[in-house]
Amino acid sequence: MEWLDEIPMAVLVGAAVLIGLAPFVPEPHLLEKYKMFRAGTLRRPLDIVDVAWHLSPLALILIKLLR
Repeated sequence: MEWLDEIPMAVLVGAAVLIGLAPFVPEPHLLEKYKMFRAGTLRRPLDIVDVAWHLSPLALILIKLLR
């Protein structure tokens, strides 16, 4: 996991903000998917992969901080 050490934290934070909030209009995907999760409608594999994609920079930040 040395490749993760080479990525500056600022780049990861920027990616987390941009990908986490994209698309900005009408509402961020993570907010939309959270509402779907709360309503019990987050069932399609595409929606689950979409959540994983939008959370991946946050996961990398967490892994980097824990190392």
